[in-house]
Amino acid sequence: MKQEQFDFHQIPAPLLSWYAQNKRQLPWRENPTPYRVWVSEIMLQQTRVEAVKEYYARFMNALPTVADLAACEEEKLLKLWEGLGYYSRARNLQKAAKQILSTYGGAFPSDYETLKGLPGIGSYTAGAIASIAYGKPIAAVDGNVFRVASRLEENESVISDPKYRRYLEEKLSAVYPESGKECSAFTQSLFELGALLCKPQNPECEKCPLKKICLANIHGTQSRFPVLPEKKAKRVEEVYVFLIETPSGFCIRRREAGVLRGMNEFPSAVVVNGETPENILNEWGMYEFTELDRQKFTHIFTHIRWNMTCLHVRVDSAPFDAYSLEEIEESVSLPTAFKQCLSMLTKE
Repeated sequence: MKQEQFDFHQIPAPLLSWYAQNKRQLPWRENPTPYRVWVSEIMLQQTRVEAVKEYYARFMNALPTVADLAACEEEKLLKLWEGLGYYSRARNLQKAAKQILSTYGGAFPSDYETLKGLPGIGSYTAGAIASIAYGKPIAAVDGNVFRVASRLEENESVISDPKYRRYLEEKLSAVYPESGKECSAFTQSLFELGALLCKPQNPECEKCPLKKICLANIHGTQSRFPVLPEKKAKRVEEVYVFLIETPSGFCIRRREAGVLRGMNEFPSAVVVNGETPENILNEWGMYEFTELDRQKFTHIFTHIRWNMTCLHVRVDSAPFDAYSLEEIEESVSLPTAFKQCLSMLTKE
């Protein structure tokens, strides 16, 4: 690390001034209560800001308080989350909401360590809530902050190293402003700089308020930072997905194992020993069926790539619950991996 070469105290003044003039108007920045900040930060994990805006508005309209979230039926919650992916985030939100009600009487904790004890809340989210909602001088280090900070001091630590995260949390927390309002702004200014200017590719260094102190800018080494962990090759799985049409509608079931466990799906099966679609339907007790269409789709998870063959088949009866297309659209939550198969039914 080159921390002795860089003084973090140089960051707040120019960055806060820049942020005041350039910050985006985002829905979660209006009335930043702990609950609103928390939900937005969980949604923003693994998801682009522009994509989150609509989901956030819908979620807040349906579940405006911790108590509403805690009491929400799971299927409704998952439907509100539909399209955001990483559904364990939604389940952890509800677990934490229930814990806030049962343990803290519905009052959102303000203590950093207490926040970290809630389901689904790590050091980053706890820091974001503590600083943005409560005005505490506690850093929240996300991908944007890693990128900004590693370029500022040309730090060659791999960003997945927990020691590097703790080091940055320490260094940044030490230079937070005294004012609670400015603490909130400083956390968000670091996020904003990474999102708007200090981008992964083609950073706009000429517009950056920190360009005169950024070692990567001074030395022209921006492309070297941050140092990312080695990417592991994704496991590839061949998957059959069945749009099983019965007189009552299309079959839906809950996944019992593997990726997306506990989520709704069109019945599917990973091909292990060269099974054919016919073998699989027979195993499910469907021996008479008509295949109407077959199309290929792909879905990428963090560590897995699904090569999906989706088959639209018609049967007289099936061992699964069935729903109309209207019911699926309005009240059944389906992960994107399966929902894309519906395009087979709407093509001209």
